[in-house]
Amino acid sequence: MDRKFYWVDVFASAPLEGNPLSIVLDADALDEATMKRIAGEFNQAETTFILKPTRPGATYRLRSFTAPGTEVFGAGHNALGAWWLLTAGGFVEGKGSRTTFHQEIGDEVLPVDVTYDAGKVQRIVMKHSVPVFGATVADARALAEALGVEEGDIDLRRLPPQVVSTGAGHLLVPLRDRRIVDRIRPDSAKLFSALHQAGGEGCYVFSLDPVDASSTAYARFFNPTAGIVEDSATGTAAGPLAAQLVARGIVPDGSTVVIEQGYAMGRPSKLEISVNGSDIRLAGRGVITAEGVLHL
Repeated sequence: MDRKFYWVDVFASAPLEGNPLSIVLDADALDEATMKRIAGEFNQAETTFILKPTRPGATYRLRSFTAPGTEVFGAGHNALGAWWLLTAGGFVEGKGSRTTFHQEIGDEVLPVDVTYDAGKVQRIVMKHSVPVFGATVADARALAEALGVEEGDIDLRRLPPQVVSTGAGHLLVPLRDRRIVDRIRPDSAKLFSALHQAGGEGCYVFSLDPVDASSTAYARFFNPTAGIVEDSATGTAAGPLAAQLVARGIVPDGSTVVIEQGYAMGRPSKLEISVNGSDIRLAGRGVITAEGVLHL
């Protein structure tokens, strides 16, 4: 069989920025083992497969796998990039200046709002799951060793290292400034152990001194549990961070939080998350940068 595939740079306004995502259309005939092998072939942080929905009300079902073959859930760059392709690529049609679609991810069906101007896609906004605040990490020394920093580099004055989920549970680690964020060199085995003990999937390290004064935080993401060395824009971690900042009173409820990520990788990205109580929504854009055909 032949299947079309595309690459989309997510959370980017120009090619070769943001977080690259490979996407395969019409994936219903592919079994899970083949999806995993295709994800390994593309060797991106994640590859998303677009399928017919299995739950009522959903427009499409999305399944996403990392290059080593771990399936990931939550509405992050894996989903936003897929919807940018579907809408900007003309595979689904919007009506008027705003259309709401619905995506099936795992056991959930979540809305996707797409805004248009003169028929062109301008922005995609995706609803996250209700925030779940999990375990905090008490052993700052072990966590610092896993990240390759000093214990005092972890900023415990206002926020604890904590696992938070808005669809995927990630360990959020506050650091004193972005120079320390850029200096991180994780020990994958030690970080894997710390994440396992805390019940987190990935690790989102951040500081509250972003490059741009209009932003809120500066972050990097590492996920040894899924074989991701580093990710340049992680919507499933940005949502939890925004929720935590509001819950802890760092940012007022009703705010839009802007998180900078990918700068250390040379792929600058900005993720916008609005928080209204338990309603968490991620917004962004993308650029279709490549397309081709898989001969299977």
